Formats: sequence, C-alpha cells, structure tokens
Amino acid sequence: MAVVALIAHAAMSAFSAFAFSTFLVPPYPDWLQTPTNQRVMALGYTFGGQTTVVLGAVAGLAFLAHAIGRRPALLTFAVAFVLSLSSELAGTATGFPFGAYGYTDQLGYKIGGLVPFNIPTSWFYMLVASLAICGRTITARDDNATKWWWSLMAGLVLTAWDVSMDPAMVKTRHWLWLVGDLSGASSFQQFIGTPFFFGMPLTNWLGWILTGVLVTRAMLTIVPPTVWARQVSPSSLPLALYAVNGLLPLAICFAQDMVLAGVLGTLAMGLPLALALRSPDRAHDMLTAAR
Repeated sequence: MAVVALIAHAAMSAFSAFAFSTFLVPPYPDWLQTPTNQRVMALGYTFGGQTTVVLGAVAGLAFLAHAIGRRPALLTFAVAFVLSLSSELAGTATGFPFGAYGYTDQLGYKIGGLVPFNIPTSWFYMLVASLAICGRTITARDDNATKWWWSLMAGLVLTAWDVSMDPAMVKTRHWLWLVGDLSGASSFQQFIGTPFFFGMPLTNWLGWILTGVLVTRAMLTIVPPTVWARQVSPSSLPLALYAVNGLLPLAICFAQDMVLAGVLGTLAMGLPLALALRSPDRAHDMLTAAR
C-alpha cells in the first residue's frame, strides 16, 4: 500500500507542478476561461491538494506501520498531527510562532476555520522523511541529548522544504502574510518580522524550526532514534517522499519568476538528500559506530 500511495502521490504532485508552471500561470489561456473548465479548476483547487496530501500521509503511515508496527505508527501520527495543528492554530490566531499569516480557501476544509487539515497531515509525513534522513546521517543513540540533537536536525531538514514552499504558496495565494506596521517595534522585532524573502518574515523559518524540533522530540519519545535508524532509515521510500514534495514548490518558483527561491530551495533540500544517499548502508554504519 505504501508504494502504491507514493506513486499516486508522486503522479498528482507532478501534474500539479506541470499545471502551476504552465496553464495556471497568469494570464490564464482562453480555453481555461470556459464555465466548464472554471468549475473543473475550482474542484481541483478544493480537492486536488487535499487528495495529494492524503496520499502522501497514507504512504508515510503505511510504510511506518510496516517498519515499526501499527500501534507506534498510529501514535506517532496522532502526536505529530495534534502538535503541529496546535502550533498552526496558535500561529493563525495569534501570530506566534510563525508571524502574522492566514490561509485562503484554496487548500480546502479548515479546522477551526483557520488551518486546512492537510497542513498538519503534511507535517507528519515530512517529519517521517526528515527523521529517516537523520537515521542515515547522524549517530543513533537513545539518550536524551541525542534525541534533542536529532530533533534539531530533523527540524532543519523539514524547514529546508519551506525555502521554496513558502514563496510558491504565497505566489499562488494558498496563504498570505499579514505583516503590520513595524515602525514602532524594536530593532530585533523589525529584523525578524520584516518581510525579506518573497514577502516572508524570518519569524516563519524560526517558527518552523521550533515547531519541527518540538514535534520531532515528541515523536522520538514514542519511537527512539535507534529504531528509526535500524528499521526506517534503510528504506528509500522516505527519501522519495521527501524529494517528491519538492516538485510542486520548485516548479512554481522557477516558472513564476522566483529563481532565487528555486535555486536556494533546490540546494536546501538537495543537501540532506545527497548526504542520506551517499551510502545505502549508512544507517547500519551509524548504529554500529554508536555501540
């Protein structure tokens, strides 16, 4: 099931990447302006993204259940979903920890009228992929210090995805930054709160790292690093899942005049992938070295 879901997830991601880099780039072609095609496009916006994310979550959850067992996999999913949703709800309601932003209706149903359900769902499977990368690149022990180190690294690997994702999703109006007047704020507040990267403030990446670290640390309480390294990291499926999720934002960035975001996003996601792929036996080697 995991492989089938991943293939379907990749196919939908590839189609979305093609669409948003060709006929969904304004000005829209005449054939897309017909009432029928407008209805099809509206349905695509409503259900396409949700379906793509659900398929990614199915791939991640089915794989994780096979690798570590159904119960810990489901518990890991529940913890990741609830904690990331809590952070997103706090962010959209108060501006902490990401900054002032809001989701449009393009991502479908919103939990609490604020956060599309596919947002915390995608946090789950991208953190599974990030932890799998950690298992190939970082020594695996189950002590507290190692768990925090893994959490930091997984948070950074996750945030690398947002280097291209945020500019792409803002450009296509999936979410919007609502930064107010900072003229009376302190120099530090202006530094982290002023939009500097395609309309995004630095607080966004700081919030991603903070949330990623805390959610990952909770996931590692359920499934410790040695289990991730031994039973999850040797598979190439999480790496493929991570790479596939770069297709859409990178395509949008390169097609819609955000080349810098595309280049930096490629480098940011490419580095951890390259390190993870440098040896298929790396996870075993890291475990052996830790003993």
